[in-house]
Amino acid sequence: MNSNLLFDFTVNKENKTVHVTREFSANLELVWEAWTNPELLDQWWAPKPWKSKTKYMDFKVGGRRFYAMVSPEGQEHWSVQDFTSINSKTNFKMMTAFADKDENPDLPGSDWDLDFSEQNGITEVSITIHNDSLERMEKMIEMGFKEGFTAGLNQLDELLHTLS
Repeated sequence: MNSNLLFDFTVNKENKTVHVTREFSANLELVWEAWTNPELLDQWWAPKPWKSKTKYMDFKVGGRRFYAMVSPEGQEHWSVQDFTSINSKTNFKMMTAFADKDENPDLPGSDWDLDFSEQNGITEVSITIHNDSLERMEKMIEMGFKEGFTAGLNQLDELLHTLS
């Protein structure tokens, strides 16, 4: 794996945003598939030893992913992702929120804007996460979002390496 790949994680409290940029040594099609195919997504989305378990995913505008982060003891923390815009292999947007087991979202959530681009076999994913509330963003960060998401992205890198 290429250790010189870009990784940047920036928090902007004034704008209530988190910006993450990560490069992967894999082609755009494979990286896009890993973000949009629930079978692949579940292999990397949760930081170990947690697991991601998608109950269902309908990747289309107006569609939803309903999934749980499952602890090693079996405790489930549910979330929803509502897809609001999709431009195949270049961008998708979604609203994410924690939820209960019956799929009722705990609002406010956060809006994710993901851009994908490839150059010379390196795919860059640029993510902007906007929170309506500074309180929610700070709670997300206090819960270990940076560490957990970084671990997940590293797991994605490992998965892409095994698939390519």
